[in-house]
Amino acid sequence: MSQSPASPHPYETPIEQINVSDPRLYEQDAWRPYFERLRQQDPVHYQAESAFGPFWSITRFEDIVAVDTNHEVFSSEPTIVIGDLLEETPFEMFIAMDPPKHDVQRRAAQPVVAPKNLAEMEGLIRSRVIDILDTLPVGETFDWVDRVSINLTTQMLATLFDFPFEQRHKLTYWSDIAAGSPEIAGGDVSQEERQAGLQDCLETFTRLWHEKKAQNEQQNNSRFDLISLLQKDPNTADMVDRPMELMGNLILLIVGGNDTTRNSATGGVLALNQNPAEYDKLRANHALIPGMVSEIIRWQTPLAHMRRTATRDIEFQGKQIRQGDKVVMWYLSGNRDESAIDNADQFIIDRANPRHHLSFGFGIHRCMGNRLAEMQLRILWEEIMQRFRFVEVMGEPERVKSNLVRGYKTLPVRLHPL
Repeated sequence: MSQSPASPHPYETPIEQINVSDPRLYEQDAWRPYFERLRQQDPVHYQAESAFGPFWSITRFEDIVAVDTNHEVFSSEPTIVIGDLLEETPFEMFIAMDPPKHDVQRRAAQPVVAPKNLAEMEGLIRSRVIDILDTLPVGETFDWVDRVSINLTTQMLATLFDFPFEQRHKLTYWSDIAAGSPEIAGGDVSQEERQAGLQDCLETFTRLWHEKKAQNEQQNNSRFDLISLLQKDPNTADMVDRPMELMGNLILLIVGGNDTTRNSATGGVLALNQNPAEYDKLRANHALIPGMVSEIIRWQTPLAHMRRTATRDIEFQGKQIRQGDKVVMWYLSGNRDESAIDNADQFIIDRANPRHHLSFGFGIHRCMGNRLAEMQLRILWEEIMQRFRFVEVMGEPERVKSNLVRGYKTLPVRLHPL
């Protein structure tokens, strides 16, 4: 990639000049040595100046868990990204709330990913995966992100929302622009495009909300899509009358339902190509797939960080954090912490404890859809291994410019049949 380096040399410059909020670090996949140095030399690191204002970086596994599980001191309000909310879009979403309001709203949406519902979804997911894989061209180069990763997750999102299937591409677009502006995570979506897209999203879902309400009244509330669940719960039944709250929770559920699965579905293909011995293990033993899925999610870490805001002055690991300071948990770094994960910089599909990772967070904000994400990826790899000896990467991926979403725009691949 013919770009200037994202940041000064990781080991030859004063440590205060290492700015891990620079989105080019992730676009260029150059982030590893910067976090390695912070973990070793300054694991609770103060960044005095950045495009997003001053913030603390928490980079070690156990410290991240300590912050993530202490919502009384480290609050999710007003937002969970480094950049501050824009005045034009003061969204409210339950991931950026503390108890008790957080618990009430999360509880309303939780049944969509309850074990019974997941079991009923498995057949549908498998049929869709089969349809996608059986229409792929064999022996010619195509874009895995577009044909597989986006296609699968967008179909699943449309199902979870009971969204018009022929318009499901809008869900992907809204997910991409939601956190894509420079002010929020260093992306390149203009404020005008973001505003227009999110307004369309709100109008579309407001219309859908009223349509579903009429349907549910006729069908005795028997539907289990996310909007119907919000309507059923007395605490969220009137959310349509609070547009910024409705918008915020829709974006949360769209991004949450999209990015983990979509970028891990691509990241897994890349990881296996970069580690051919692990691909050989997989070919020899398909029973490794469930553990491999967890390792892919750790390796990829689809959301690089979450932010908290200190509610009071606190000394943390010898550093004095002040009330109101931004405290950023770098899940990406914690998942590479050798003190918590053996051989953390290696991709190993048969780890003894593969779910020991930070990609889903910890505490009250642990990812609601984690089992759904794992199930989609497990089914995808089960069906891939029934058809293809090798999903071969044919060139460098194009990565997303963002310090939040660790994702891919394109990945050229070629399929080799069994």
